[in-house]
Amino acid sequence: MGKFDDNERIILNVGGTRHETYRTTLRTLPGTRLALLASDSDIESVLDHLQQVPGFIEYNARNNEYFFDRHPGVFAYVLNYYRTGKLHCPADVCGPLFEEELSFWGIDETDVEPCCWMTYRQHRDAEEALDVFEMNVDNGEDDEEIGKRLGIEDVSPNHNNVSFWKKWQPVMWNLFEDPYSSRAARR
Repeated sequence: MGKFDDNERIILNVGGTRHETYRTTLRTLPGTRLALLASDSDIESVLDHLQQVPGFIEYNARNNEYFFDRHPGVFAYVLNYYRTGKLHCPADVCGPLFEEELSFWGIDETDVEPCCWMTYRQHRDAEEALDVFEMNVDNGEDDEEIGKRLGIEDVSPNHNNVSFWKKWQPVMWNLFEDPYSSRAARR
């Protein structure tokens, strides 16, 4: 075995789906896992390095095919990023899965295109919004203090005979349905 040819095509089998591209395409994002795979190093040293990293399964010399046991649908977006320089987020994949795949391939999440950023960040925004509600209701704070902590100034504390939920229900609905209803909703 020797060095790779620059225009040589490479076959990547990701989760059972075969993808074919040029080595030069994989070099467009230096420092990533696929750029290492397409590096000028000899085949043996590349394989030795990749086999030390979890997730690389095997190289089939007969077919000249690299196998990765990863999500094939997400990989199509990853490979498209190498080809076009634009990283889009699939709408049918949850954010944490896409984030995990980007990390595996060595791609920075901040490279996600602005048109997809909200889709990509949706899971984190939901987690942050839910974290706001993880508070001890019996911690001695009155409604006004809780409203300030949530970034909601228009909660009226003078509904002493109404249950906690009845007071907060419209506020919580606005938090999720109207992104401009409060500072907490904008986060």
